[in-house]
Amino acid sequence: MGILNLTPDSFFEGSRVKISKEQVLTKASQMVNEGADILDLGGYSTRPGAVDISVSEEIDRVVPPIEWIKEAYPEMLISLDTFRSQVAKKGIEAGADLINDVSAGNIDPEILPVVAESGLPYIAMHMRGTPQTMKGLSDYSDLIPEILYYFAEKVDLFKKLGIKDVILDPGFGFAKTAEQGFHLLKNWTLFRSLGLPVLAGISRKSMIYKTLDVTASEALNGTTALHMVALQQGVNILRVHDVKEAKETIKLYEKLYP
Repeated sequence: MGILNLTPDSFFEGSRVKISKEQVLTKASQMVNEGADILDLGGYSTRPGAVDISVSEEIDRVVPPIEWIKEAYPEMLISLDTFRSQVAKKGIEAGADLINDVSAGNIDPEILPVVAESGLPYIAMHMRGTPQTMKGLSDYSDLIPEILYYFAEKVDLFKKLGIKDVILDPGFGFAKTAEQGFHLLKNWTLFRSLGLPVLAGISRKSMIYKTLDVTASEALNGTTALHMVALQQGVNILRVHDVKEAKETIKLYEKLYP
């Protein structure tokens, strides 16, 4: 899953794209040619302390790019990264194929019936609070059991509402410290007990660049190292800034574990 940020303030500058047809399609074309299976478009930055924007501004950021990419690459799967029901509805009408919700329906519960009615797959992430408050909400009694319980309850709710296909994302960096991120990755196999596909979003995140004492722009090597670990732990989808390098990692992993 290649990340295409339609925001001016996402944490990694290299993933940001100005909202013009030419720039969006240039970035999308690069990711398609490098082997992306899904493009994840987001118009609301969810980095810690991100600026809140209006629903209408988020819609204006994501709907035209979805339409442009679908016109140029009709077969490409587009994931819309939003936690707002109105944005999800407009994105689905524009051609989105999945909804990727960092709040799993906690911030705007109305997104769940929207997804259920659409019949599209739903990526549900674990997070506490909001992007503005999550940084101070990383105290857990027992991290992984709490996340597993959270997902078990959520999946039960999703089924009752009629959401058919669910993908889980433990939410690296979302109300979690770097140490907790490494603990999650090390014990990832426990998430297999839920019997659903799991996505890892660790690309260039602070758990990597702060550990290595580098910047996000210098964190590709560390990202690649942890992507191999994630694949070995049973991750089903890698959400990445650098498609070419991630595809190479997958190819080598598949050679090791055919």
